[in-house]
Amino acid sequence: MSKTIIVHYDQKPIYNIVIEKDFENLSDSFSKLSILGRKLCIVTDSNVGKIYADIVKKELEKTGNTVFIYSFTAGEENKNLDVVSDVYEFLIINKFDRKDMLVALGGGVVGDLTGFAAATYLRGIDFIQIPTSLLAQVDSSIGGKTGVDFRAYKNMVGAFHQPKLVYINLDTLKSLNTRLFNSGFGEIIKHGFIKDKAYYIWLRENAKSIQKLDLPTLEEMIFVSCNIKCSVVELDPTEQGERALLNFGHTLGHAIEKLMDFKLYHGECVALGMIASLEISKNRGFITESDMEQALDMLKLYGFPTSISGITIEDIVAISKSDKKMDAGKIKFVLLNEIGNAYVDKTVTDEEMKRALEKLIK
Repeated sequence: MSKTIIVHYDQKPIYNIVIEKDFENLSDSFSKLSILGRKLCIVTDSNVGKIYADIVKKELEKTGNTVFIYSFTAGEENKNLDVVSDVYEFLIINKFDRKDMLVALGGGVVGDLTGFAAATYLRGIDFIQIPTSLLAQVDSSIGGKTGVDFRAYKNMVGAFHQPKLVYINLDTLKSLNTRLFNSGFGEIIKHGFIKDKAYYIWLRENAKSIQKLDLPTLEEMIFVSCNIKCSVVELDPTEQGERALLNFGHTLGHAIEKLMDFKLYHGECVALGMIASLEISKNRGFITESDMEQALDMLKLYGFPTSISGITIEDIVAISKSDKKMDAGKIKFVLLNEIGNAYVDKTVTDEEMKRALEKLIK
């Protein structure tokens, strides 16, 4: 069981996404980078580190490199510049230079923070991604987006910095609780919504096998999802156009995430944002009521909330105006022409958002 996706930039291969059932081939995959006699720093968090850091360290030491581990307290609230500063200090104390590397071991928070630290330490050093959450495996580890939250503003500080390798170990998904595992489907279902109706249908048909963590089914699901993201990212690596489609559900989802003080997982907030975007698409006559009902059923099938309480429609709309996806004062909204066919729209009004959000807020 093994699959590899080659990611291109300007039609040139720049890194591999390797999908495996364990960590046994990590040293071989890393050795293909021809990096020897360097320092590697595994950056991880307090949850993931205690499970996998030593295993990964032993595998990477087989490559003839010296491996360090730096761990920070788990949680979105720690994806900030203070923790990045702590990483810098650790690297400086241990005399990391421009030819040494970072290793992001964990979920999206770890990957984003480590990538940003790599992009900015000594004006940029290399790093690899070892994503351990479903969300990170199909989304945040791919495409070179890095960043941290600034005060109350999500991902407001960041850089584009491509990894040298993404190594996905399917077995790490077994360590996730059900809610965290399901949260990853916010991005997976999104890929079906925006680009591939057949995949969207396949996810519905294979829900039971996926939730039983059947490895061949998980491998196929992650392989297809990664390919969809790669196809978009390769056409638009710095999000000047096509890549914005990947923000389906994120504009209002990020606002909800902030207002809920990150008590909901990112994937759960994206799902709520997708419901609002689907509602706007339906109200504009692009998708049918049946499409809407089937989409809600799909989200419920994977344990997503379809309503929320404790925040107001007005606050969600107001917070969405501070999103980094604003363009000349206008919100770049992603809507659907039909299931599997998305487009970017800058004409969504406050009234349309409020009408859609009325279906979410209880």
